[in-house]
Amino acid sequence: MRILLSDKAAAAIGPRIAAVFGARPFQVLTPAEGLTRDFDAAFVSRDVTARSTKYQLEPVTAQFHDALRQAKSLRWVHSHSAGADRPVYLELLARGVAVTTSSGANAPIVAQTALAGILALARRFPLLAAQQREREWKTLIGALPRDLEGQCAVIVGWGPIGQLLAGWLEAIGLRIVVVRNSVQPAGTHATFAYDQLVEAARDADWLVIACPLSDRTRGLVTREVLAVMAAGAHVVNVGRGEVVVERELVTALQSGQIAGACLDTFELEPLPRDSPLWGMPNVIVTPHSAGLSAGNEARVAQMFLENLGRLLDGRPLSRTATPP
Repeated sequence: MRILLSDKAAAAIGPRIAAVFGARPFQVLTPAEGLTRDFDAAFVSRDVTARSTKYQLEPVTAQFHDALRQAKSLRWVHSHSAGADRPVYLELLARGVAVTTSSGANAPIVAQTALAGILALARRFPLLAAQQREREWKTLIGALPRDLEGQCAVIVGWGPIGQLLAGWLEAIGLRIVVVRNSVQPAGTHATFAYDQLVEAARDADWLVIACPLSDRTRGLVTREVLAVMAAGAHVVNVGRGEVVVERELVTALQSGQIAGACLDTFELEPLPRDSPLWGMPNVIVTPHSAGLSAGNEARVAQMFLENLGRLLDGRPLSRTATPP
C-alpha cells in the first residue's frame, strides 16, 4: 500500500504507521515524490490545508488536492477536519473513494469556544473591551446584562459539539432546544428537524450553529428565523458560514433585531475587509479558529492510525463521510 502524507506528518507519525503495518509491505510518499505518482491512501493533515479555505487555496494545498484527483488507485482519504464539504472531497466521494473525517477530535475545543462566545456576549465583554481601549471607566448601569438562567438556547446540530455544549448550558440554567437532521428525540430536549427551524427558534435567546454543511443546512438561517427569535437574542456560529444567509444576519444586527453575534465562520473566508461585521460593536469575529488547540494534532493522528488499521484488517472505517 502506498500512502501520501505531508513531510511533517510523515516525520511525526512514520514509526507509528510502520507499527500498524507490521510485516505487511507499505510505502510512504511525501509531496516531493508523491504528487506525480499513484497511491492508494492519503492523510490530509492540517499543515496541508494551512491557511487555505475552500475558495482560496495556497499552492501546496492545490497541488495536494490535484494529486488526490489524479491518483487512479486512491481508495481512502482521511481529513484532519470534522467536515468533508471541500470540493475535492465531494469529487472523491462521487468517484467512490472513501473519505473519513476527524469528527470529534476538536469537539471539546469548539464547544468551549461557543460557550466563551455566549458568556462574552451575555456579559457585554465587547463593549467593556472597547471601553478599556479608550481608557473609559463606565459601568453597565442602565444597560444591565440579562441573567442567563432561564433563557433558551437553540442548538442547531446534535453531534459531539452540540451535545457537549448543551450539557454545559444546562448546568448554568439554560433551557435547551435541539435542531438536528431528524426529529428523533435528543434526550429529554424538545427536538426539531432542520426544516422546522423557524418553529424551533420562536422565542430563542441564543441560536448556536454547530451543524455540518449539507444541502439541508445551506442557507438555513434566514431573516424568517431571525425574526421570530426573542428580543435581545444572539447568534453564535461555530459550524459553517454558509448555514447562515449572511446579508440577512447583517441587516438584523444593524437594525437591533438581533442584539449581537459571535461568528467564527462566514460565507466567504477570509472575511472580506469591507464586511460590515468587522466594525460592529456587538459582534465578535474570529478567523475560523474555534477548533484550534495544541492537542488537536495528536488526536487527529490517532484517528487516522485507527482507521488505517481498520482498512488493513478489512473492517469498516469510522467517521465516514457520505455524498450530499
